Amino acid sequence: MEAANRGAKEAGGACIGCNIVLPFEQKPNPYVDQVVDFNYFFVRKVMLVKYSCAFVCLPGGFGTLDEMFEAATLIQCHKIGPFPLILLGSNFWKHLIDLMYQMEEEGAISHKDTGFGYLTDSPAEAVKMIVDSLPATVTERLTTLSGDAPS
Repeated sequence: MEAANRGAKEAGGACIGCNIVLPFEQKPNPYVDQVVDFNYFFVRKVMLVKYSCAFVCLPGGFGTLDEMFEAATLIQCHKIGPFPLILLGSNFWKHLIDLMYQMEEEGAISHKDTGFGYLTDSPAEAVKMIVDSLPATVTERLTTLSGDAPS
């Protein structure tokens, strides 16, 4: 999360941290402007999906997987989105992708349930996937650091 907040701050964006209160870790990083503390994971996940237009998942642990699968389930069931769920880092995610294909072969998920997921090693490609998925009314308001509209 710190890398995402740092990138947003360096690009001139505002950052709100959704912090989970745990006895052994999780303090806000120095790149957030405002912190909202949550006592329960499920409440934090609701807030993460409520205002999202895409999910970009970087290599992580159980919390990352929990949040990614929550988003995937909600997109699959048409409770949020549709919008892209992007896994950044093909080497890290390759076994999960293999498991997904096995689940599809076993009939646990259908092929259409995977159409919102993307795998890439390129941050620029991830940004393009997100921008391309946004409504025109939103992309018209976007500008890059150079002041041009994103391509």
